[in-house]
Amino acid sequence: MRRLPWARRIAAVASLGDENRRNLFGVVSSSPRPVGRDDAAGALGIPRSTASFHLDRMVQDGVLTVEFRKLGGKAGPGSGRPAKMYRTAQPEVGASVPDRNYDLAGELMATAIEQSSAAGEPVRDALLATSYAKGLAMAEGSGSLEEFLSAEGYVPEPDGAGGYALRNCPFHRLADSHSEVVCAMNGAFLSGAAAGCGLAEGRIAGNNVPGECCARVTPP
Repeated sequence: MRRLPWARRIAAVASLGDENRRNLFGVVSSSPRPVGRDDAAGALGIPRSTASFHLDRMVQDGVLTVEFRKLGGKAGPGSGRPAKMYRTAQPEVGASVPDRNYDLAGELMATAIEQSSAAGEPVRDALLATSYAKGLAMAEGSGSLEEFLSAEGYVPEPDGAGGYALRNCPFHRLADSHSEVVCAMNGAFLSGAAAGCGLAEGRIAGNNVPGECCARVTPP
């Protein structure tokens, strides 16, 4: 599952700043099955109208999702309208300012270590291959490389010649302390993404401008 866009993740986390929503989210997220408004309100001892308002607000903010189902085992004419039920929309939602994606870095590194152990190849080689394959798979179907880069938090900015500077590094903290490994991983990931968008992977080049990503997209 692709993560929510950055603005949606910020809204989802901000939504839980309200105490009623935090409590209602706790009721829904801890339930093994979708929860109705009556049950949610009863669990917290609040009015049904209050529970309904906050549950629907969390749906709007991307924290919860809705499904409708018949309750009580009744079906067909006379069984009544389906009940509105709530469940969590995402396995987890995290947001940072600026946008970071340490989960992706962890997934790439863990996969590379597993592949290296299984095949007996150097970890670095496995990391580059894993990162390229992941970028390729994630970018396929994107409208453009710029669209993909924006969705993944790189903040691409046109350089006026057909290329892009990348104003944000999704792996900033890791790149600061492990630049050789992380920048190589990032370059392979972006090369795969370029190929997935139908562009020459050679357009991904190194970049040493302070405050920017360690890679850039060169003009065609």
